[in-house]
Amino acid sequence: MRLRLFLFLLLCSLLSPVSAHHADKSGRGLADATVLIVRHAEKADAGPGLSARGEQRAQAYASYFAPLRLDGETLQPQRLIATRDSKESERPRLTLTPLAARLGLPIEQNWADDQVDALAKSLREQNEAPVLLIAWHHGHIDKLVDALGGDAKALIGKHWPEDVYNWLIVLRFDHHGRVVESRSERVQEHLLPGD
Repeated sequence: MRLRLFLFLLLCSLLSPVSAHHADKSGRGLADATVLIVRHAEKADAGPGLSARGEQRAQAYASYFAPLRLDGETLQPQRLIATRDSKESERPRLTLTPLAARLGLPIEQNWADDQVDALAKSLREQNEAPVLLIAWHHGHIDKLVDALGGDAKALIGKHWPEDVYNWLIVLRFDHHGRVVESRSERVQEHLLPGD
């Protein structure tokens, strides 16, 4: 009896550090997460900022995403990500700024618009948020969707149209962190006149 107890305690002491180490390295990632992707709001005729309509859309996002109600589900972002500012564009960050202020969240800008693979890898390895909102440049959103495991052609088409600012891409992930195609969709926003 004592031998069994000793072996049981020995086994427990050996497994505990392994389990704790495994738990430290394995975060949520994209398991059971929802990733929301928008194009930055309308651009100004010149410069890196938003047009007046773009500023209206950014303001509208502060209510639209706090929280988003979609298909009977309430989705409120716990993490906001935008492409890194450049000389040509600050629009992704400016698009999320009113929402960030409303939610009290920082806007992460660790990736340039062409670094979609690095962003996707980071989210798979280090994300803890169940709902994320990403504002990106339209020329790279299809690559971002594909990098996250989605089907950009099914959701966007060949390319995101130059004149479209009112699409929302919704990627839902299963508990293994894989995109569930049947639950992923493109939503037409109806925030501003003409949307």
